[in-house]
Amino acid sequence: MTLARYRGTRVLVTGHTGFKGAWLVAWLLDQGAEVMGLALAPPTDRPSLFRDLALADRMRSVVVDIRDAEAVREAVAAFRPEIVFHLAAQALVRRSYADPLETFAVNVMGTAHVLEAARHTDSVRAVVCVTSDKCYENREWVWGYRESDPLGGKDPYSASKAAAEIVAGSYRQALMPGSRLRLATARGGNVIGGGDWSADRLVPDLVRAIRDRAPLVLRNPDAVRPWQHVLELLHGYLLLGARLLAADDAAVGAWNFGPARASEVAVRRLIEQALAAWGGDPIPVRIEASALREAGILKLDAAKAEAELGWRPRLSFARTVRLTMEWYRDYSARPADARALVEAQIAEYGRLAAGRADEDSA
Repeated sequence: MTLARYRGTRVLVTGHTGFKGAWLVAWLLDQGAEVMGLALAPPTDRPSLFRDLALADRMRSVVVDIRDAEAVREAVAAFRPEIVFHLAAQALVRRSYADPLETFAVNVMGTAHVLEAARHTDSVRAVVCVTSDKCYENREWVWGYRESDPLGGKDPYSASKAAAEIVAGSYRQALMPGSRLRLATARGGNVIGGGDWSADRLVPDLVRAIRDRAPLVLRNPDAVRPWQHVLELLHGYLLLGARLLAADDAAVGAWNFGPARASEVAVRRLIEQALAAWGGDPIPVRIEASALREAGILKLDAAKAEAELGWRPRLSFARTVRLTMEWYRDYSARPADARALVEAQIAEYGRLAAGRADEDSA
């Protein structure tokens, strides 16, 4: 299944002003899709990947809070998309502790609002609902979680993502049987890549520390996470969406998109590699233990996606880190080149995914 199916397709992306959403829109535009986005204003004013890519000039961008069911319904009905990629979310674990009600309202009811709008818009044939690897009941074991493993979540963010999966499952099984609409959920790992400026995320925090010549504060340096480049994950979303558009019932359900085992590494090692990729003088690192509960180890088993979608990780851990830090380093020198940096990485990854480039040269 190629991505050519998106040419001329009307695609709705919720959360298009965020990090992953902006990359996804850029890739869809590159494929010739007609795109509309629903989201709040960009989470950061400057820098902002959404603004740096001038996406508002290249798509239909609508500022909507997905907690407003009527506004979501009206916007979806007016655009009449063929497929919806639902990425809008409150995506920060620590923020979920500070404001759990916001987290549940956005991630659970917001998801329901988007699915309800899609259900009542007869042009919609497919929905890819993005949740998180943290939707699983974390048993702190060394094996990767499979799609059939129990959902759960102790912190508000994880619980909200598990609940979003349950909401999607209810729509799929009880409200959409026999419908022309096919629904899948996508669970990804810890995503890194250029253009993420969110507060309280590891790589953006590192880039800010380098820029400000300030210490980097780490809460849990020995926590193991499945690190993957944003393009790896988005490639999975796009392949899944193309299968749903092709009316493939086998694509309905839950899907993991996780990196190769070698990319499941501790926070400490990621920082070491990132600093080496950036170059220049080292920065001090300070360990400050967090009082908030966070998982010590979390991995995904993506065997289903590899076997049934033909998706697989293309980038090594080292290359994932290099691509990310090269983007930030080049952007810091030439902010006006953000669009060119994104488009170059999309093009190179596309050649890699198509088997027309070696991983080491990607």
